[in-house]
Amino acid sequence: MTQELRIGLIGLGEVGRVLAEDLHREGVEVCAWDRLFPVAGSAPRCAAEELPFLRAATGMAEAVRSRGIVVSAVTAGECQAAAAEAAQALTPGSYYFDLNSVSPRTKLEAAHTVEAAGGRYVEGAVMSPIAPQRIASPIWLGGPHAADFLAHAQSLGFTGARVYSGSIGGASAAKMCRSVIIKGMEALLAESLLAARRYGVEDAVLGSLKDLFPVGDWRKLARYMIARSLQHGRRRAEEMREAVRTVAEAGFEPWMSRGCVERQEWAAEHAEALSHEPLTDMLDSVLARTPAQPPSPDTPRRSPEEARR
Repeated sequence: MTQELRIGLIGLGEVGRVLAEDLHREGVEVCAWDRLFPVAGSAPRCAAEELPFLRAATGMAEAVRSRGIVVSAVTAGECQAAAAEAAQALTPGSYYFDLNSVSPRTKLEAAHTVEAAGGRYVEGAVMSPIAPQRIASPIWLGGPHAADFLAHAQSLGFTGARVYSGSIGGASAAKMCRSVIIKGMEALLAESLLAARRYGVEDAVLGSLKDLFPVGDWRKLARYMIARSLQHGRRRAEEMREAVRTVAEAGFEPWMSRGCVERQEWAAEHAEALSHEPLTDMLDSVLARTPAQPPSPDTPRRSPEEARR
């Protein structure tokens, strides 16, 4: 089996599992490592136990040594640590395909670590949710090795991959700026509709959006986007911390992105609401654990003029 058909996979979360399954269908031998493998009952360990074809490594070195391609699909907060640990065992000349959702500077720092160890770093930015198109999702590649890597990627099933830039950073900048909108919309919908449901006006709010943003079924979209925050809020909060860094490094105060971090973290604490399929039932489940906080009667009311200051 050639090195190209022996892949090391770092991270067996939502994205990692999809890649492991799809690469296996392409006849690729996958050896995976996740720092949560030793934790009984963790999602990565359960995934490894449920995939009989997968070789679960006992450590990072086993997963990446003698592999022609190493794919990193960890959480945003683990990107640099994963690159630093993997670099110690990388075979010189191996591709290190970094799919993590992080800022351009974080990608550059990871690239320097990998390149210093003799690896060939390739920036990857997944520009859509992974579930619908799976391994064929649109992925923008960046870096001096991106063009050479593209043929390998497409032969492995990454048919949505394309070279965005010969430099590292641009693809991730686009990804992070997109995340400000996507994860921000999740946070906005959650905050708006939870408050609206408590006031009994959620139907009016959703109905009022139809002409302004003609996206079709707003109730269905809202349920989907809020559910993503409930299910993946902690991972999304990590990604939005990288968005905060991205916006700040562009010279702007990341007010919206910081707020999104807080809302995504908060949403993760209410994952039990996912068991309710109707939007209103899901909202009610969250509200049941979130008592209303009426203003104190001693709180002075501000005039409209004061509120605008």
